[in-house]
Amino acid sequence: MPRPTAPLRLLLPYLRPYTARAAGAATALLAAAALVLGIGQGLKHLIDTGFAGHDPAALNRTAIAMFAIVASLGCATAARFYLVSWLGERIGADLRRDLFGHVIGLAPAYFETARSGDVLSRLTADVSVLQALVGSAISMWVRNIIMLIGALALLIATSPKLAGIVVLVVPAVLVPLLIFGRRERRLSRAAQDRVGDLGAYAEETIGALATVQAFTHEPIDRDRFAARSEQSVQTALRRARTRAALILCVILLGFGAITFSLWVGGRDVIAGRMTGGQLSSFVFYAILLATSGATLSELWGEVQRAAGAADRLLELKHEIPAIAAPPNPAPLPTPPQGAIEFDRVTFRYPSRPDTKALNDFSLRIEPGETVALVGPSGAGKTTVFQLLLRFFDPQSGTIRIDGTDLRDADPADIRRRIAVVAQDPFIFGATAADNIRYGRPDATDADLHHAIDAAAANFLYDLPEGLDTFLGEKGVRLSGGQRQRVAIARAILRRAPILLLDEATSALDAESEQAVQHALTVLAHDRTTLVVAHRLATIRRADRIVVMENGSITAEGTHDRLRREAGLYARLAALQFDLGEAAD
Repeated sequence: MPRPTAPLRLLLPYLRPYTARAAGAATALLAAAALVLGIGQGLKHLIDTGFAGHDPAALNRTAIAMFAIVASLGCATAARFYLVSWLGERIGADLRRDLFGHVIGLAPAYFETARSGDVLSRLTADVSVLQALVGSAISMWVRNIIMLIGALALLIATSPKLAGIVVLVVPAVLVPLLIFGRRERRLSRAAQDRVGDLGAYAEETIGALATVQAFTHEPIDRDRFAARSEQSVQTALRRARTRAALILCVILLGFGAITFSLWVGGRDVIAGRMTGGQLSSFVFYAILLATSGATLSELWGEVQRAAGAADRLLELKHEIPAIAAPPNPAPLPTPPQGAIEFDRVTFRYPSRPDTKALNDFSLRIEPGETVALVGPSGAGKTTVFQLLLRFFDPQSGTIRIDGTDLRDADPADIRRRIAVVAQDPFIFGATAADNIRYGRPDATDADLHHAIDAAAANFLYDLPEGLDTFLGEKGVRLSGGQRQRVAIARAILRRAPILLLDEATSALDAESEQAVQHALTVLAHDRTTLVVAHRLATIRRADRIVVMENGSITAEGTHDRLRREAGLYARLAALQFDLGEAAD
C-alpha cells in the first residue's frame, strides 16, 4: 500500500533549487524549538533559585536570562516564518508555471473530455494548498515533532516516574492518528474534486451569460449552482468531522495523562520527593508535549489535504500530450513553398470513435493555390484544418506540408507556417495592438499598421485610446464583425506561407466584406490559401472548389463548372444565388 504522503514527493524537485533557503529555515526552526525547550529550564531555575532561595540577585540574573531566551526565540521564529513563507510562494509559483506550461502543451483531444474549470481549480486552489503546506504546515509539523521529542526527553530527565505515565498514552494517540488520517486524505481529495466541479460549472455559465439570460435560465442555473455548492459543503463538513474527532481523541488522551501525572507530581512535592521548580518545569514540558501532539494531529489533516491536492496535480502533470514532437524532428524545407497533401486520410475524433470525420480523404493543394472547401455542416471541412494544424493525428493515411509528413515534424514548426482566421475568433483581454501582434510579437509598428489597413480594421484608430484601447475579455467591446477583422489583421501580420480561413468573413457587413475580400485576395497572391465557406459568393474566384460530404470529396472544380453539374454544389448555389436574386 502506498504511503499516504507519497504524492507529496511532487514537491521535492521544486525544493532542490532553494536548498540554501531551506537550510536557513531549518536552522531557524531548530533554534526556535531549542529555545522553547530552554524556557522550561529557565522556569525551573526561576522558581527554585529565585523564588524559593529568596535571592534577589539570582532572581534578576535568571529573569535576564529568560528575557534573552525569549528575545532569541522571537528572532528565530521571525526568521523561520519569513524563510518558509518565501519558500511557499516561490515553490507555488514554480509549480503553477510548470503545470500551466504542461497544460497548454496538451492536445485539444484532452479537452474534449476534461473540464477547463476543473483544470483551473487544480492550477489555483490545489497549488494554493501545497503552497500553504510548504509555507507553513511543514515547518510547524517539524517544529512540533522536535518539541515533542525534546519535551519527552526533558520530562524523563525531570521525573522518570511521571514521564512513564505520559509515555503510556503515546500508542493510544498514534492509533487514531493513522486511522483518521487515511480517511482525511480520501475526503480531502473528494472535497477538492467537488470544488473543481463547482468551478467548472461557474466558468461555463458565466462564459455563456448572454445565452443564459436570453433563455431566462438564471433561476435554474442558480439552483444548480446552489446544489453543487451544497455538495461541496457536505463533503468538506465530512472531512471537518473526521478532523474534529481526531483532535478530540488526541486532546482527551494527552491532557488526561497530563492531569493524572500532575496529581501524582503534586503528591510528590507535598511529600518532599520533588521541588516546586521541578514540578513547574514538568508541567511546562507536559503541556508542551500535549499541545505539540494536538497540533501535530491537526497538521496531519493539513498534510492529508495537501496529499489529496498533490494527487490531483500529479494526475494532471502525468497527462501525456497526444501530439508531441518526435525525438529527432524532420526539418521542414526552406524556403517554405506551401504545398499541402492529404493522402487517403481517415480520422475519427477520440470522443466520437464510431463516426468517421474524414473517410479515405485525398487532396493535393499546390503552392500559391486558393482552394475552397464547401459542404453541409459535419462534412469534415473544419476537421481538415484541425489535422493540418496537427491538433490531431489521423488513424490512417498521411498529411504532408512541402513533402514532409506532419508526424515527422515538430508541431511548432508546422504551426509557424500557418495563419488562421476562425469563424468565431478569440480576442484576448488585452489592447488592440497586443491582440494583432499575437500573430507576430516582434512585428514593427509599420507592419502592424499595414496589417490593420489590409484587414479593413481602421476603426481601431477611432477607439478611445487608439491601438492601446483595452478590448475587454473575449473582445466584448467589439462587435462580431470588428472581432473578425482584428483576427484577420492578426493572420495577415503572421506572414505565414499557408493561410486558413474558416468562414473568415461571415460576420462582416457587405461593405466591410468587400474590403476584406480585396485584402485577402492580395494576401493570398503568394500564399497557399484554404477556405471554408458556406456563403458561396465569397469563394467564387477560388482556383478550385472542393465539395465535401460525409468526410469525403464528392466533386471539385471551378465555380462555373460545378454550377453546371447537377450535384450538391449546384443545389447549394441555386439556393443561395437564386434566392438572393429573388430577394433583390
